[in-house]
Amino acid sequence: MKQLVFATNNAHKLEEVSDKIKGKIKLLSLNDIGCLEDIAETGTTFKENASLKSWFIYDKYHVNCFGDDSGLEIEALNGAPGVYSARYAGGHGNHEANIDKVLAQLKELTNRKANFRTVISLLWDGEEHFFEGVVNGTIRNEQSGSAGFGYDPIFQPDGYTVTFAEMSMADKNKISHRAIAMAKLLDFLATV
Repeated sequence: MKQLVFATNNAHKLEEVSDKIKGKIKLLSLNDIGCLEDIAETGTTFKENASLKSWFIYDKYHVNCFGDDSGLEIEALNGAPGVYSARYAGGHGNHEANIDKVLAQLKELTNRKANFRTVISLLWDGEEHFFEGVVNGTIRNEQSGSAGFGYDPIFQPDGYTVTFAEMSMADKNKISHRAIAMAKLLDFLATV
């Protein structure tokens, strides 16, 4: 079985991706390879940040790996929070503060169009490949649901009447931005 390192310490992302690949590839975490360092996300685009992560692991550990960067892009906020999604309200990973800031900024606006975007950088035998997934939707006026993480309680994907946080992981993994990008990655890996 092929092995692949996912350059993340985010347990939610690992769980989503593990569920998606369902044993087709042995997925290793940063902990599995003894990487305890935080990989700085200093890029200004999702593609740059994903690439920074995968090259950091590949250069240091010489293993096939992939990194991703994801975020929420809101049309009325000129694409914000974008690459700053995890730290939009200041501290990294304060989901409640991030959601509160978005809802406050959209309070008087009628345009609620948004999308989640994921970009994956895969390093396979020293060659870099990119895969992108986008899911369009709208931002709700208030939180709904307790599943998922991040902005899931306020993001309602187009064609659905529930937020990501009201979906089971299995249902979310059929349509999410990360699922779309991962499907492209898995299609590629099936050819190598």
